[in-house]
Amino acid sequence: MARLAVGEALTNLVWAKVTSLADVKASGNWMYAAKLDGEGADMYDAAVALSDCMIELGIAIDGGKDSLSMAAQCDGEVVKAPGNLVISTYVTCPDITLTVTPDLKLGNDGILLHIDLAKGNRRLGGSALAQAFDQIGNDCPDIDDVLYLKKVFEAIQELLSQRLISAGHDISDGGLIVSVLEMAFAGNCGFKLDIDLEDRSLLEGLFAEELGLVIEVHSKYLNIVKQKLEATGISANVIGEVTCSPEIEVFVDGNLHLKEKTSDIRDLWEETSFQLEELQRLKSCVKLEKEGLKSRTSPSWSLSFTPKFTDEKLLIASSKPKVAIIREEGSNGDREMAAAFHAAGFEPWDITMSDLLAGKSSLTVFRGIAFVGGFSYADVLDSAKGWAASIRFNKPLIQQFQEFYHRPDTFSLGVCNGCQLMALLGWVPGSDVGGSLSKGGDITQPRFIHNESGRFECRFTSVSIGVSPAIMFKGMEGSTLGVWSAHGEGRAFFPDENVLATVVKSNLAPVRYCDDFNNITETYPFNPNGSPLGIGALCSPDGRHLAMMPHPERCFMMWQFPWYPKEWQVEKSGPSPWLRMFQNAREWCS
Repeated sequence: MARLAVGEALTNLVWAKVTSLADVKASGNWMYAAKLDGEGADMYDAAVALSDCMIELGIAIDGGKDSLSMAAQCDGEVVKAPGNLVISTYVTCPDITLTVTPDLKLGNDGILLHIDLAKGNRRLGGSALAQAFDQIGNDCPDIDDVLYLKKVFEAIQELLSQRLISAGHDISDGGLIVSVLEMAFAGNCGFKLDIDLEDRSLLEGLFAEELGLVIEVHSKYLNIVKQKLEATGISANVIGEVTCSPEIEVFVDGNLHLKEKTSDIRDLWEETSFQLEELQRLKSCVKLEKEGLKSRTSPSWSLSFTPKFTDEKLLIASSKPKVAIIREEGSNGDREMAAAFHAAGFEPWDITMSDLLAGKSSLTVFRGIAFVGGFSYADVLDSAKGWAASIRFNKPLIQQFQEFYHRPDTFSLGVCNGCQLMALLGWVPGSDVGGSLSKGGDITQPRFIHNESGRFECRFTSVSIGVSPAIMFKGMEGSTLGVWSAHGEGRAFFPDENVLATVVKSNLAPVRYCDDFNNITETYPFNPNGSPLGIGALCSPDGRHLAMMPHPERCFMMWQFPWYPKEWQVEKSGPSPWLRMFQNAREWCS
């Protein structure tokens, strides 16, 4: 158990380029009923095995936590938890773009290689398969050659440096077949496996949870990769090929054992999760997501412009426009917001509400303000209501904010919690349209309420940018792309239908949620909150004030995107399309 914990930690870590295996440190969390007879001795044996394994690998534990009273009296019986050890590794990554993800990417050009860390062993004890048959099993997986694990780790790191691997996944729960299936599910594609059992049983060959790796390489690099691995004494077997067609075919010893659509197998794989989701989410939303998976395709995003880094002259200018990054108790999006504005050539200032309340800071010196995301006042009384109250019911403060709002040389951005705040302040869509700053007052003010699903939603959501007066979206109209979305109360609510009609007619909803085919949608989960007409943002009629629920500041660099189309032909270390938002604000200030 102790050795396998280390092995799985390293086979998860291996997909990111690190400085060196020798630099890897770990925390060890022990959970044992150590005071009971025999348990302390078992824990000692595990600790010795762990120590020996780590010494051979050249890594070490430098912290952790022990829970050594994992037993309780229940109805006169002692109930003890099974001994457990959790190993969490950490190390410096010199280049965060040198990583690979599990999703298969190469279509018909992809070849699948299996690196067996178990040296041919296929033990089923303690596996998910054994559990499915209500069994424990006899022989359990183990690391029989620690130095071989070290050698494989270092070899994969070298292949990462040379960008010869496109996808990778460790073999763990479910065994080899489940690992490859998970890679296909994530890549929304198919594969054809051809496995030689070598006198092992079918179940052992497919479902043993022995340590190992599955990598996807381009067919043109196959010989290079195999030669590099063989030169270091590592055996890598071709076990199949990737297909663009979403179909699964598994041949074992030349005989076809499985032929199914990827979507059908994925439905089975997801079924338990969906049943659990029905206990915490609106059932109709769970049904929509489940049915929608059958027809999901890769999003067809498109850009109407080319992302570029900010002009160096703006970045090194001695005088830059100042933007106040305003946060409140419970805010958590200030660092990334400051980074995004800094990357566009602004001078971001960290401003807390207590600074403004105490008079230590004033909005008069700023050209822009950004209300950040998070959970101000822990969302007591609903999102942003406490934050809004601290402004609206403080006469000097509301006066200062309103003066800033009406100054013609200023702009504001509110994201997530900040978006909810701007709505409650009446800054969007503004007094000319309706709401708290108009004759209609708070009764007609649009705001953002609990998601239709009834739960917090964190997704990389597709959105469409439409024509609008918003200064921050200049030149971005017509683009569809992904953006991080993370909120529990993001559904746009319009108590007055006339206000909604005016917003739509005046193009004051510049961001709309869309589906895989770029169609604006109200359908879950493409629309994560149930907003009418897919509305994800509101702006003022003059375009200076923008409130949006998704988080562009969390993905202004391409390495922050979990996925993007090959057709974009952008550098992973380069700027993302969302940087253009902040650059537009900088250009407007000039």
